[in-house]
Amino acid sequence: MTIDKQALRERYSPQPAPECHICGAEMTIQRMSASRITYGCTGATYDDKGCHYAEGRSIADDHYEQSRVTVVDVSDPDVLALLDENIQLQREKDAIEAVALALRDDMRDAREKLEAAERRIAELEARTVNLPPLIRVL
Repeated sequence: MTIDKQALRERYSPQPAPECHICGAEMTIQRMSASRITYGCTGATYDDKGCHYAEGRSIADDHYEQSRVTVVDVSDPDVLALLDENIQLQREKDAIEAVALALRDDMRDAREKLEAAERRIAELEARTVNLPPLIRVL
């Protein structure tokens, strides 16, 4: 069984805040409970002086009411951490396999050299060597 890890990563990654289907602004979280997040378009902007509403907007206007949407958040940092760990382990496994293949090739080369050396030794040992007579010096 093959698991589509990219699909898992997409499924369990946090999703960005949706855009308002009315005005296109990024919506803000209005309520959270368990895995449900309710977003709404308040028309508010925030700066160092506080909260400011766009002209013609108030905290609970029709635009806000019509823009609200509830989404289910299934993001899971533990799943993402496991996917990252899996990637790291796969890289380590690939590196170990590369070293093992290089060692296998080195062993094959060494075995071939050893066999050639043993054949040469056997040839040399099988040869008859005629030495000249020994000359004694007194």
